[in-house]
Amino acid sequence: MEYRESADRAGMSRMTARELRDTFVIDGLFQPGQLRLSYLEVERAVVGSAMPVDAPLILPTDKALAARFFCERREVGVINIGGPGSVSLDGQRHDLDRRDSLYIGRGVESVSFASDDPAEPARYYFVSYPAHASHPCKRVRREEARVIFAGEASAANRRVIRQSIRPGIVDTCQLVMGFTELESGNVWNTMPPHTHRRRSEIYMYFDAAPGRVMHLMGDPAEPRAVFMDDGEAVFSPSWSIHSGVGTGAYSFVWSMGGENLEFDDMDVLAVSDLGVGAGTGEGAK
Repeated sequence: MEYRESADRAGMSRMTARELRDTFVIDGLFQPGQLRLSYLEVERAVVGSAMPVDAPLILPTDKALAARFFCERREVGVINIGGPGSVSLDGQRHDLDRRDSLYIGRGVESVSFASDDPAEPARYYFVSYPAHASHPCKRVRREEARVIFAGEASAANRRVIRQSIRPGIVDTCQLVMGFTELESGNVWNTMPPHTHRRRSEIYMYFDAAPGRVMHLMGDPAEPRAVFMDDGEAVFSPSWSIHSGVGTGAYSFVWSMGGENLEFDDMDVLAVSDLGVGAGTGEGAK
């Protein structure tokens, strides 16, 4: 497990493009036959990936967690962005097709990721936060997620937001998670952007290749840009905006953890505020 520190506003403003990527971007997530973990200083989140091929991959604990098993004091949200597969929780199998989600509650001792077909392996992306209570594990099919249609084609940001791990669908401690699909011909996400003073957020871009996404982050008064490739994640401190524009349509998984579970608890900016100040309000992914 690698450890990732964050930066304050002043520190981010002085970073080179390479330093910005090295600090906030998690790359190389989906490697055949491998499971990867990154521990983030922000909210003590763990970002992980598993791409099983010929054999299942077991979610290990790590000395950084000081726990007997990974979920001893943690909850996990999983989304499969690859071929069909299954996740076994203490021996109970949960089948996950492409874009299905799975919530894993605190106390689950054994987590195993598998693919149905090695020629089309599953690609599991997961995010974990500390949990103060145990909630039941639950699979959420793509079509069972809460759907929100957002944006306008005239602004090139028409998109479908699928909230799969959220209150009313799954009981969690602090994890809120889902994914957004941009419609063909649309390239902007989360515009106008926002911040979360009570939570932090992580984006993982996929279905972007062969294009790229320019992700905007940092202080609203002095935003920075980092270029993202397919299958890369980027995390944001609570004071940072998180938005992006691609060279074509794409999708991204978003996940949040922090003080509350309110999806609309956002401090939203106007486009005119970027680079000159901040604003407040409500918005969507």
